[in-house]
Amino acid sequence: MAEKPTSGEILGVPYNFERPSISRMLASYWQPGEGMLVEKPFGVGYTLNLANWRSWIVVLVAGGLLWQQESGASDESEDRVDEPVEVIVDDTDD
Repeated sequence: MAEKPTSGEILGVPYNFERPSISRMLASYWQPGEGMLVEKPFGVGYTLNLANWRSWIVVLVAGGLLWQQESGASDESEDRVDEPVEVIVDDTDD
């Protein structure tokens, strides 16, 4: 039986299921001179190249949005007070 390949591309999307090493992990996330996206060291698809300044903008925006979401959720729970609600039912027959 033929052995399945552990790395390659499917429909233009790279994949790599070889056991990652520390040096390969570090080398894949820090590639000076490359674009913002680079192939993942393990798995399917692309990841951010931390040697590119655009990647840091993406990380900061994502972190800011996460912080805003978390702080907004805590503010809503503090402001909301559970009070009884009055329900009026009009039971008139026409």
